[in-house]
Amino acid sequence: MESKSGSSEVSAGGFVISSSDGSLVALMARFNRGGKLEWCIPKGHLEANETNEQAALREVFEETGLQAKIIEYLGEVSYQFIQGGKRVNKTVHVYLMEQTGGELSFDKDPHKEASELEWVQVSELLTRLSHSNERRIAKMAVELIEARS
Repeated sequence: MESKSGSSEVSAGGFVISSSDGSLVALMARFNRGGKLEWCIPKGHLEANETNEQAALREVFEETGLQAKIIEYLGEVSYQFIQGGKRVNKTVHVYLMEQTGGELSFDKDPHKEASELEWVQVSELLTRLSHSNERRIAKMAVELIEARS
């Protein structure tokens, strides 16, 4: 019998504030392993020799078409899932970012993970996100965004 202790994965991503309207944040939707559409932040795995910050900026660009700069580190989201009969412990480093260029687009996504992209009102962020752990960290993002306006 294989060990159920599992492995660990690290990803990075974040909330991107629109450069033209500070009350909008980019979100993506993708189908989960069970085939359900889930709204989430753009995020993904670190590549060789990448920092969390570099991975977050790259993943945001690939999954949304948006170029961004990091404003602040919000913290991490941790969760577990089963893949191939093994438990995977995942940690996602989450940043608050501001758009510096680009437009919402699927064109840069090499893995075609995003099914939908949308600018969402900050006031709707907590109800739109599918996962409670992302909603928890989104509260910090909402407070920081509202403090900027």
